[in-house]
Amino acid sequence: MKAPTLKTILHRLQTLGDPKNVEGMARFGITSAKAYGISAPTLRKIAKEIGTNHTLAQQLWRTGVLEARILAALFDDPATVTEKQLERWVKDFDNWAVCDGCCGNLFDKIPFVWKKAVEWSKREQEFVKRAGFALMSELAVHDKQAEDKLFIKFLPLIKREAKDERNFVKKAVNWALRQIGKRNLNLNKHAIQTAKEIQKLNSPSAKWIASDALRELTSEAVQRRLRKKNKV
Repeated sequence: MKAPTLKTILHRLQTLGDPKNVEGMARFGITSAKAYGISAPTLRKIAKEIGTNHTLAQQLWRTGVLEARILAALFDDPATVTEKQLERWVKDFDNWAVCDGCCGNLFDKIPFVWKKAVEWSKREQEFVKRAGFALMSELAVHDKQAEDKLFIKFLPLIKREAKDERNFVKKAVNWALRQIGKRNLNLNKHAIQTAKEIQKLNSPSAKWIASDALRELTSEAVQRRLRKKNKV
């Protein structure tokens, strides 16, 4: 079997594309200058066939095609990703699907990304800021060894940006708060306290973030799961 090339991968993506899916994606806020309309399971299957390929990932990213960029994040090698690459990619984010795909499939596997989450949360660009909070969310789920204190440091940043009314930012801020609060009982208490502080802010966005997070974090289902986890 021949090693995949940029040309063969792009041809495959074009063949699998469906214009109707592009229209459907747009209704969910997934828009891009170049998109073929390919499902996430299909992209994951292709990535699995390719294996790890840092060079091909860089080539695919440069095409600007939405699915090519999502695919690149699925099989790039986190051990070879530099801070320069992270900054280059994050500046190219133009929709939440690419942003979240990179954060949850590649960026969260890179050790120095904790500082990038903090840095990006301060940036003004909508999808760069979203990336900061998406990273906090993904780290809360995937980094099983991380100490609570690392996530507690994120909470003031969540409170600080809770007044950002932009849809893709406020949803990411909410997502980060909920994921941190669902990690364990200790972080649950800290997240609930932060949500109560956010609730007092004079902002529609902050009030939505807080009420939605409190609804989930104080629910019996979440509390029961965390108590059970605490006993293990």
